[in-house]
Amino acid sequence: MLTKRLSLFFILIFFFSSAQQNEEFKMVKNYFDYQRSMLNTEFRKRFDNEVTTNDKMAVEKDFHEFMRKLDSLQNNALIHALVKVKIREDLNQLQKQVPSSGNNPEKAKVSSNAAYPGGFNSMRQQIAERFYTNAVLADHKMMRTDLLFVVERDGSITSVKAEGDNSTFNRQAEIALYLLPEKFAPAFINGTAVRYRFRLPLSMNFE
Repeated sequence: MLTKRLSLFFILIFFFSSAQQNEEFKMVKNYFDYQRSMLNTEFRKRFDNEVTTNDKMAVEKDFHEFMRKLDSLQNNALIHALVKVKIREDLNQLQKQVPSSGNNPEKAKVSSNAAYPGGFNSMRQQIAERFYTNAVLADHKMMRTDLLFVVERDGSITSVKAEGDNSTFNRQAEIALYLLPEKFAPAFINGTAVRYRFRLPLSMNFE
């Protein structure tokens, strides 16, 4: 989340798109994107007004410190959003009496599988870009988990669950998946979109 390269100081990127995230994640992200925009503007003014190199470096240091704190606050807000989403999905499953686990439709009947734009390599890269590593209490250099989720008929994702040995890594993997910027192309049977389950192995090196 935090831009660490000096050459990218004061660069701000927005991700306003037809987002994969449900409303809770979109609201959190849009709010903190706005806060970053405001901080970026104020610190850029301070930076431009300084004359000496030392003073400019001090402004840059303050900027990065504020951004680190903002990243942490955003992650806390995203954790709350994750809890809300999981509770809502569990309640919906109970009300609709939809089983929380199950098998995909028979492969012979599926005319096209659900697919993410750019494929799974692109998807893994986007997950890595949105993964907040500072919240992971890494107990191994290589961390692994399996992301299980459902691609709905409209291409959105639900029922995200990470199965791995490290709970903090699992939680951040779930959040990063919900923050994907694009929807899936849904699976189809005889021209009709159907729900489709996925299992995505994910690993990261924490050296």
